[in-house]
Amino acid sequence: MTRLSVNINKIATLRNARGQDNPNLVQTAKDCERFGAQGITIHPRPDQRHITRQDVFDLKQTVATELNIEGYPSKDFLELICQIKPTQATLVPDPPNVLTSNAGWNTVGEMDFLKDIVAQIKSYGVRCSIFIDPIEEHINAAKKINADCIELYTEHYATQYAQNNAQKAIIAYQKSADLAHNLGLIVNAGHDLNLQNLAFFKQNIPHLDEVSIGHALICDALYLGLENTIQLYLRALKD
Repeated sequence: MTRLSVNINKIATLRNARGQDNPNLVQTAKDCERFGAQGITIHPRPDQRHITRQDVFDLKQTVATELNIEGYPSKDFLELICQIKPTQATLVPDPPNVLTSNAGWNTVGEMDFLKDIVAQIKSYGVRCSIFIDPIEEHINAAKKINADCIELYTEHYATQYAQNNAQKAIIAYQKSADLAHNLGLIVNAGHDLNLQNLAFFKQNIPHLDEVSIGHALICDALYLGLENTIQLYLRALKD
């Protein structure tokens, strides 16, 4: 079964709106795990608009499954990874001022930069994943960079799925996942996956190890409850 890592950034956004501790981020992480999530994902941005630096340290002491920390590999981010030593660090090419991730790495053009960063992260004993578009030359380059995993950026799939082009949308992801698996890379995925498009993606992507889902899952939880929502996502991920 593909593992579900719940991104709890939006819980922190809601908490920060009042400047207090409601909802409690640590308790939410515990609850997600108790309800069946196999991991917790966070993306601590430089402006701390959702996840704060203190949150990262608190969650390190709390998360009992897998802690995945996403971010642009700035000096501060790398220092944080060295201190926290999460299960996984996922590198995203976001500059500090973007609203959300909107592209994967060009691993061909950024190969020298990323190879050094990946080596540094792996020297800490941390699994390293690269956020990437389903482009075969970028997959090949991710292997040369010595990444452990790729995380397929799925916004393009989600957009086309909503336009009733699911069969066309999935092709590039199938090819990329096959290639990555054959190269020995772990295959993860994330961005705009939801209860409508997740099962089809899972059914058609071989060797899918993990999905990271936040915004859609938290939105669903407002209507359905967090426990029920996590169970529905886990059901969509069953083989």
